[in-house]
Amino acid sequence: MQQQNFDLHCHSNVSDGVLPPADLVARAADCGVTVLALTDHDDVAGLPAAQLAAQTLGLRLINGVEISVTWGTHTLHVLGLDIDPESAELVAGLTMIRAGRGERAIKMAEQLAKVGIPDSLAGAYQYAGNKNSIGRMHFARYMVEQGVAKDVRSIFKRFLVKGKPGYVPHQWADLAQAVGWIRASGGRAILAHPGRYPMGDGKMQELLLLFKACGGEGIEVVTGSHTVEHYAQFARLAKKFDLLSSRGSDFHAPDEGYRDLGRLPQLPDICTPVWHDWTV
Repeated sequence: MQQQNFDLHCHSNVSDGVLPPADLVARAADCGVTVLALTDHDDVAGLPAAQLAAQTLGLRLINGVEISVTWGTHTLHVLGLDIDPESAELVAGLTMIRAGRGERAIKMAEQLAKVGIPDSLAGAYQYAGNKNSIGRMHFARYMVEQGVAKDVRSIFKRFLVKGKPGYVPHQWADLAQAVGWIRASGGRAILAHPGRYPMGDGKMQELLLLFKACGGEGIEVVTGSHTVEHYAQFARLAKKFDLLSSRGSDFHAPDEGYRDLGRLPQLPDICTPVWHDWTV
């Protein structure tokens, strides 16, 4: 029996990816993915097209979402896996989050104009397939086009992050809200790419305790932005806090980021996979 290749974190152009949902699924199939979760930021609009493509290609698609969360001074992301995208509570929550994105984008463009990058709002919107999901990545792509830096990774070192031009703090959902919406939709809440959050081990364990108390069920152990050291670190923390472990590329575009779809190492042996009780 063929070993399943799970990729439970990726983005289409409904949020800040570049590929339409059907094209994203086709690329995943070409990369050998057998179980894919589409997890667009704060939006589920791409799921119907992705499901149709997955059925055609014989790939299993898991309905997913990635919810933006504010926890103290940190912005976190929580994946919802195996959700019901028509859940009234989830839909209302995601609609509320998206309403703030346009306001934030205006403020980001004002800051960038002050450092000599004009017209970034219009430029970012040209890259946003879904105008309601305008975000930092759309600004970054426009800035690359304008020659501000060679690639989006370089942009995020100089702009759009805390302490740099173009960064605008924003109040997203709180942790309990996001987990609650996911659980109300029948899904599992998974803390995305924990290695990206600038916090020490004590703060991370505080976060994981609260996350689990809110109803969170897992953490992303193997993901595109994690190092080999991160795999081991978060596998240990998953075991310590009795959390499930997930695996996902966090793919956005063919020429961006760290990993292509499905091109990831397997979870460490001590992990209990988030899919351990799925029928696949």
